[in-house]
Amino acid sequence: MICRAPFSLILIAGLTAGGIASAQAEELSTLEGSWIMEQAYEIRADGTRTTNYGEHPKGLLTIDHAGRYNLQIFKAGRPLFVSGDKTRGTADEYSAASLGSSTHFGHVAIDQAKHQLIFDVESASFPNWEGKRQVRDFTYQSGLLSYAVPASASGNGTIAYSIWRRAAN
Repeated sequence: MICRAPFSLILIAGLTAGGIASAQAEELSTLEGSWIMEQAYEIRADGTRTTNYGEHPKGLLTIDHAGRYNLQIFKAGRPLFVSGDKTRGTADEYSAASLGSSTHFGHVAIDQAKHQLIFDVESASFPNWEGKRQVRDFTYQSGLLSYAVPASASGNGTIAYSIWRRAAN
């Protein structure tokens, strides 16, 4: 069942053979609020790990009570445009700016049974995602919300992982 409103999620721990709830699962009562990026990395089709956004990416994910979200991820230390004018960058400057960021917004819902986040992308810095649905398996453990962007979304077999911690008030 996909939950859209009220926008909440209860993760139910699996039962052990003895019928006792697993102590490893945590409850995530709501995604509403602001989340700060802890980590972002990719696993390529050949199994190698890379960090397209660097070791310490900057990111913010905000979700309102109606499930509208906006998400931004930026590579720390992206090079400045030498001209100081974003309409007069070099090919390398444009490439670094584009590949060093990922932004999109729209609506997000939760499929509780499948532990999936469902992003209906309205607009994105990668135009191929606009108007598309992105389904991402997620976990919530030790206060971290983690999800995987499937290889089909990258087009090159790479699976991207995003890890978020709720922002302090």
